[in-house]
Amino acid sequence: MEPTSQTALDGQDFGARALDGRERARLGARAAEAARRLAGEGIVAVALTWVDVSGITRTKTVPVDRLEHAAAWGVGMSPVFDVFLLDDSIVSGRHIGGPAGDLRLHPDLDRLVPMAALPGWAHAPALRYAQDGTVHPLDARALLRREMGRLAERGWTVKAAFEIEWAVSDGDGDEFSPACKGPAYGMTRVTELAGYLRDLLKALKATGVTVVQLHPEYAAGQYEVSVAAEDPAGAADTAVLVRETIRAVTTAHGMAASFSPKVEADSVGNGAHVHLSLWRENAENGAVNAMAGGPGPYGMTGAGESFAAGILHRLPALLAVGAPSVASYLRLIPSHWAGAFACWGLENREAALRFVTGAEGERATAANLEVKCLDAAANPHLLLAALLAAGRDGLGADRRLPEPVEVDPAGLSEEERAARGIAPLPSSLAEAVAAFEADGVLREALGEAVTDTVSAVRRGEIALLDGATPQQVAAATRWRH
Repeated sequence: MEPTSQTALDGQDFGARALDGRERARLGARAAEAARRLAGEGIVAVALTWVDVSGITRTKTVPVDRLEHAAAWGVGMSPVFDVFLLDDSIVSGRHIGGPAGDLRLHPDLDRLVPMAALPGWAHAPALRYAQDGTVHPLDARALLRREMGRLAERGWTVKAAFEIEWAVSDGDGDEFSPACKGPAYGMTRVTELAGYLRDLLKALKATGVTVVQLHPEYAAGQYEVSVAAEDPAGAADTAVLVRETIRAVTTAHGMAASFSPKVEADSVGNGAHVHLSLWRENAENGAVNAMAGGPGPYGMTGAGESFAAGILHRLPALLAVGAPSVASYLRLIPSHWAGAFACWGLENREAALRFVTGAEGERATAANLEVKCLDAAANPHLLLAALLAAGRDGLGADRRLPEPVEVDPAGLSEEERAARGIAPLPSSLAEAVAAFEADGVLREALGEAVTDTVSAVRRGEIALLDGATPQQVAAATRWRH
């Protein structure tokens, strides 16, 4: 059962529907049919997942024969999960906090899929509703679909994909012990864990994920997988599904997977780069990529440039949702290909915004932006909602990009960087939160409840790890995401 984006099925209806009696009956009937099919495939349980503000995938599960009821009426959950920190302690915001209240988790039946890596289990990302059937204000999946709808009203769609990095440990304790010893990017690492990587690729394919490439990465025990681009809602759901598939296959092989921004304090961290391209339907040529075929920098159209410039302009604030952990700033350092400076460039892996044209002959489909300063502590739905909002504002303001940067910005003097308008990104979570709280565009796009809750959770993690050494921060974060 290949996952499909709800937005693709609903056409231009990007908003989550309120749940009246007719809609509940429709969902229940669909779920009953799906449950019969899943039971015939040996599925006994469905995991309903959501990603909290700390970037941790949480779940409630139902037996497959309760899927119909869950789809129609939901599964109860406390709203307080939105203010969990990475150590499962709880903070309070102005909108969320305390033991009272309830909301309902409903499986997104358009993304319901058996998990090949967890035999007998299926996965469905959850839609979150209040008890009265209205969409919960902190449902990041609904926020993302709303931002997709705002772009669609202007005639634009976006294709997105996450690159997912992780490190594999063969230890059975809290410490990290690299499961392979070969050199960075070396074939030796594939040979050492060939059976593991084979099983991972098989599981991803069987789960409906289209893998573009998989390779060893730089850090000890580290790998990266890239998947095909899809609409932003689908891309975020796929990112969660890929990570949980990696985790399950790794565990089955007697190892452990870490997606933490910084697995070890003295090593390169795990990123979760986002690739984005802006598209518009053309009556003559069909879908046209605004990142290619235009008169702008390296072939961008004017709209493509404005979209990119909107994201670049808001990167300091975007880090509060895209590099949202204290550990993120152990990774986000210059000269480590993490994108520590707010600049852009053609194929420049030290720029926070890297423009990728693709090979000559396929640029019309391949040209895209890569946002490099992000990591897997982020809620992917919330992150993409914020990125789309920044790009949308760039379109509306007709923003232009500054001159591209062709070198490592860290190699320039402070005077040279100042003259070229190259600023360092926040070097701490506290700086990023301050930029986020001051950003009116993101506040309007995400809403007061989300903005306040993000700030409360970020400040809670800052307090939690106040005074900790880099080694202690890495240890506290290593196995949480």
